Amino acid sequence: MMILLPDAAFDDDGAIERDVLGRDAELVVRRARRAEQIPDELWAGADALISYIDIPVDRALLDRLRQCRLIVRAGVGFDHVDIEAAAARGLPVCNVPDYGTTEVADHAIALMLGLARGLVSYHQRLLADPEAGWHWSGAPLVRRLRGLRFGVVGLGRIGTAAARRAAGLDMTVMFHDPYLADGVELALGYQRAGSLHELLANVDVVSLHCPLTSETRHLIDEAALAVLRPGALLINTARGRLIDLAALEQALREGRIDGVGLDVLPHEPPDPEHSLIQAFRRREPWLDGRLLLTPHAAWFSPAGRADLRRKSAETVRDFLRQGRLRNCVNRSVVSGPPPAAAD
Repeated sequence: MMILLPDAAFDDDGAIERDVLGRDAELVVRRARRAEQIPDELWAGADALISYIDIPVDRALLDRLRQCRLIVRAGVGFDHVDIEAAAARGLPVCNVPDYGTTEVADHAIALMLGLARGLVSYHQRLLADPEAGWHWSGAPLVRRLRGLRFGVVGLGRIGTAAARRAAGLDMTVMFHDPYLADGVELALGYQRAGSLHELLANVDVVSLHCPLTSETRHLIDEAALAVLRPGALLINTARGRLIDLAALEQALREGRIDGVGLDVLPHEPPDPEHSLIQAFRRREPWLDGRLLLTPHAAWFSPAGRADLRRKSAETVRDFLRQGRLRNCVNRSVVSGPPPAAAD
């Protein structure tokens, strides 16, 4: 069996994957950034695909997968895979939802602390002038976190981990997640908001932890930002298109939101011509110290990446050898029974 990694996000020849899959598996590792960089015979000959983020798995690419029996998205989000088109072909798509839970939760809290405790602002001012920058007034958003309300949008694995960390900082936790059963709030001891706007109007920090779907695209738009509690901070370590960037820029310019920490953007790397990115790079006074950006790195740690690679390979192995389907995100709509396990 041949397993193709077309856009691998690691530098070796797949040592972790080879160890999991065994010697009889043919592992083909490429680091392409476009589907056209992969020869047709590799797409056509793959029995399974482990997909990272650079090459969208759309209908055109699915047509090139002649004998593929499984697609594993090496990550949590799967919005760059056309799961419905895959399902129509009887092709299961699986993700790896549990590899970077703690890293992303830590990163969300770190972005909040970076804004609320002025860490980056202080550092930049001291870097520019150690003497003049040696003063507590060099950060615009410093505040006491104890007693503030931490709002979580999407109380899944990562959202729950972030909520636990916020509670450890003596913050009150509120969440909104319409897909959780009644009573979850009682089990966890968190406050539940009946709607997104109810949450936004009542919390001091909003942290996004929901997937990107047609329902959540531009979840944080002009209307949402209009009801946000004055002085609030917004954190996004999920998907960039959850936020309408133009509406966010306007809210920042008008002072309707205090600060934003973003690990993800609608376009990555960011568009250097976008007015918000230009203002960020120039450290314009109205934005300086109010926007923190990191390069879609919340998921990363050496241990986390090793877990991701191992779990992706295990998902392929278990399906191709045993017919066991783990973390399938389109199970309910896959046409027909899953392919038989390999001998």
